[in-house]
Parts: sequence; C-alpha cells; structure tokens
Amino acid sequence: MRDFGAVDHASFSVTDLDRSHRFYSEVLGFVMLMDLGDTRLYLHEKTGFVLGLHRHNESGGRPFSELNTGLDHISFAVSREDLAAWEERFDAMVVTYTPVREMEFGSHLNFRDPDNIALEFFAADEGVAAALRALAAGELSAEGFAGIAQQRVAGFES
Repeated sequence: MRDFGAVDHASFSVTDLDRSHRFYSEVLGFVMLMDLGDTRLYLHEKTGFVLGLHRHNESGGRPFSELNTGLDHISFAVSREDLAAWEERFDAMVVTYTPVREMEFGSHLNFRDPDNIALEFFAADEGVAAALRALAAGELSAEGFAGIAQQRVAGFES
C-alpha cells in the first residue's frame, strides 16, 4: 500500500472572508500568505500548518453544522497548561466556546469560528500520548492501541 505523511492543509468554506480573516489571524495567530480573491491562504508559523479560506457564492450563506455529512471538527494539539490561557483569550475576544472538559483521552476545549465551524484544542493525557508515540514508532500495534482506548473508555464511563 502507498503511504502518506501528516495532514498538509485544511480548507474551510466561509461566508465572509474579512470576518474569518480577523478570527484566524487575530484570535488564532495565523498569518495570511496569499489573497487570491475568493480564496485566502494562511500559515500557522510554529507548526507549518496551512489553512485555506474560501468564499463560494453558491453557498447560500448557511452556517456550518457538524450534523451535515462531511467535516465534524478540526482539532489542534496543545498542552494541558495552555487550555486555561485559551479560555481567557476567548473570553477577551468574545469567542463562543465550551469550557475545558476532561474526557477519556485528555482535555478538550471546543470553540466556534464566525461561521460556526467546530474547532477544538486537545491535550492528550500522558497515557494516550505515550501510546500514540509507541504506535507511530511501530512499538505498538493498531490492535494494541485499540485495546488501550477501549479500556480508557470503559474506565471513564464507570
């Protein structure tokens, strides 16, 4: 089977490029690389992650909903310590978010962009992070990881 690397970029359809520009640059710190009219490309300098924002005239201006077939959400990795600082930043910049939640695999801070696109900051707990590193290094099988995940889910539900 052919292989591929990490995620190269993501692209979102938005209703207002200027409003989305302010959110992704001022709130999340992306830097605009190119403005191609109905498309703008952004870079997160620390990670090299590229984000495209597109305005499609045919969209009808409907807001995003993860209940439709397609994208549910995008999650960005952060440290557990940074989550509280992000909550403070979201409060200061009037960003819609759900307070940090501790879940079976780590801590989540879910938030919305101006088009209601579901985004998340996720801090894997050390056990999950170690299992993911072992999986990536070939020291743990997919089945072994699935077993660990199932145990964590069962433990979280009890």
